[in-house]
Amino acid sequence: MSTTSAPGERPGVAMTDEAYGALRASHALWAGTSVLITDQHGRILVQRVGYRPTRLLPGGALDPGESPAQGAARELEEELGLAVPLTRGLAVDWVSPAGRRTSPEARFPGELLHVFDGGVWDEDRIASIRPAPGEIEGVDFVEPAELPALMSPDDARRALSALRARVNGAGPAILEDGRPLAPTLLDRVNAFTRRRAVQHWPWQDGPAPAGLPVRQSWGWLFAPDGRVLVLLDPANGAACLPGGTPEPEDDQDPAATLIREAVEEASAHISAPVLLGHLPDQEHSAGPRSRVRMAAALTYVGPSRPDPATGQTYVRALATPEQVVELFNWGPGAADQLNAVHRERARLALPHAPRQPITPVTDEDSA
Repeated sequence: MSTTSAPGERPGVAMTDEAYGALRASHALWAGTSVLITDQHGRILVQRVGYRPTRLLPGGALDPGESPAQGAARELEEELGLAVPLTRGLAVDWVSPAGRRTSPEARFPGELLHVFDGGVWDEDRIASIRPAPGEIEGVDFVEPAELPALMSPDDARRALSALRARVNGAGPAILEDGRPLAPTLLDRVNAFTRRRAVQHWPWQDGPAPAGLPVRQSWGWLFAPDGRVLVLLDPANGAACLPGGTPEPEDDQDPAATLIREAVEEASAHISAPVLLGHLPDQEHSAGPRSRVRMAAALTYVGPSRPDPATGQTYVRALATPEQVVELFNWGPGAADQLNAVHRERARLALPHAPRQPITPVTDEDSA
């Protein structure tokens, strides 16, 4: 016997096991899984299928008695021909009957859909993909910002929420129709909805060659906990490091550019900057330019205010260096730049910050 109440009954009224089972079966939901996979440039794997006009993440419905992780691994092997262990969940989404377009004949009751982290795939693993004949027409790796145009609205929201949860590293996000119940900073600024600029320039330690003009001076500005300051566009989450274009008053000194720009963009005051290296930009319309990267410690952060050059008021946030790299599409040179950043962090005797949710720097924090 069960004492769980049926609708309309007084609490504590006993039910037979048969009645209780029938009650729970009447509220049954569909159950499904999907897997978020990226390549080494942060692009997301989506599948082209013949039975739908929109793209899909790998995944599908669970078989009877199958756990979500088992189902996700099975679907990956069936659809892409690869056996991949899945041990980390990124999101659990309650897809309501109103949140998915289905035909009335399907009598869609709602679904609980688990999103798992399929990891970052290198070129060898990508080359091993064998799409299931007759089901998967092909796969593509696409910029996160392209998902809303390629997927159904609920699928795109879910995939982007899962990607933000992966970057934050704080555990699975609980979603309703792809929207998080407890939005993080990355959710609130709609991170990854603006296409990231592709900047696959090789990293070079040390100063730029003499005679190569400096196009940009950006800084890795360390907080005492080993995280760094990153600036986010409040409308689309587009990220940049503090810094900018040299002005005449900087007297061709990248350190002076960084000190000035950090104050103007983020009200951030810093220690004397140290040169990390540079990126040779061969694609600039005015000819080859250098993009300098420097490092410094944050000494004081004042109240936020608009950048006088653009009128933009950025969302100031603290992130681990690894999270910062994931917000950009810097290509193979990103790893070398990250190594240079950590060498300077160690020289400053700052800790290696563990992955944690990217957090805003508020005016209260700076008071």
